[in-house]
Amino acid sequence: MPYFDHNATMPIAQVARETWLRAQDEAWQNPSSPYRAAAQVKIRLDAAREKFAILLGDEAERYIFTSGATEAANLVLAWWAQTLPKDALIAVNPTEHPCVLEPVKHLFGGRVRWLPVNANGVVDVGMLKQCHLIGDTLDRVAAVVVMAANNETGVLQPWSEVAAACSEAGVGYLCDASQWLGKLPAGGIGGEGFAIAAAHKFGGPKGVGLLKLAPQSEGLRGQLGGGQERGFRGGTEDFPGIAAMGSALAEAEQKKVFQETERLRWRDAFERAMATAVPGVRVIAAGADRLWNTVSFIMPFADNTRWVTRLDKRGFQVSTGSACATGKGGPSHVLAAMGVDSEDARRVVRVSSGWETSEADWQALAAAFGEVAAEVR
Repeated sequence: MPYFDHNATMPIAQVARETWLRAQDEAWQNPSSPYRAAAQVKIRLDAAREKFAILLGDEAERYIFTSGATEAANLVLAWWAQTLPKDALIAVNPTEHPCVLEPVKHLFGGRVRWLPVNANGVVDVGMLKQCHLIGDTLDRVAAVVVMAANNETGVLQPWSEVAAACSEAGVGYLCDASQWLGKLPAGGIGGEGFAIAAAHKFGGPKGVGLLKLAPQSEGLRGQLGGGQERGFRGGTEDFPGIAAMGSALAEAEQKKVFQETERLRWRDAFERAMATAVPGVRVIAAGADRLWNTVSFIMPFADNTRWVTRLDKRGFQVSTGSACATGKGGPSHVLAAMGVDSEDARRVVRVSSGWETSEADWQALAAAFGEVAAEVR
């Protein structure tokens, strides 16, 4: 069945599956245990940390392993809430993933300043500086949160420019890189700030992720209790999952991300085919730089659930948006921040491919949309 919901979760990459199975056979012991076999797992765990440092940049000591991006986001935001001045503000991109937005609202409440975004949902770094949201004239802003790529629209944020501006101003920065990793070159992700990611977004297993620490973040030690990960978190490290995550990312960085240009052509051809198959369909953020794998449409008629269910019957799996927000009901906060009204938001369908998706799969999906259009009009 052609799968077009990779932004929700990717199928585990073959190399990651093989790595996971081998590690389960060879290195399943608890790396914190005192005997030699466990010590060997600890050595392999540190080698995995070195691997991420090579792939993403900076020192290995800046990387700790978590259960996913949600845990990593909560760890950083809770530390900021405890250590930043009580009157400090935190500037946040309003199109962030719920794993970031929910703890932001809970921990900071009225101290959140929402960053302005343009009609494509992109944070304007120039406006950021001009409005003095960071810098000497408004020193109450102590931290900034801007993701790398949006999970609903695929829109790319200028994270490297934001990171540089934050570093220059001495302001903390958190970058959710979950959708960027494995799709685009990721060297230096997050700059001198924090970066978080979940393995299952780029071909690794569920339940494992990473946190790239900002320099001078030793105060994070002990926030979640326990002595694992050099004291930064509690809980037994899942070495097989960590090793599989590393294999998935390494394969993507070394063999896949350079295919972006070809995949962009496929996506753009699909969008043109959709304009013919379903007249009146609109691409969200059509003029913005987006991930090569992601298209969000506003369909010209019928609720998005009707499109999804009928495409599913034809063997195509697509989505109405963020899987993490589907059960909550109500309009997407991402689309609302971009100025999409609630009626249009109810007709949004998201398509997100993977590296194994073929050009023929894209073409077949456009044809299937045309067939469904004739039924639901």
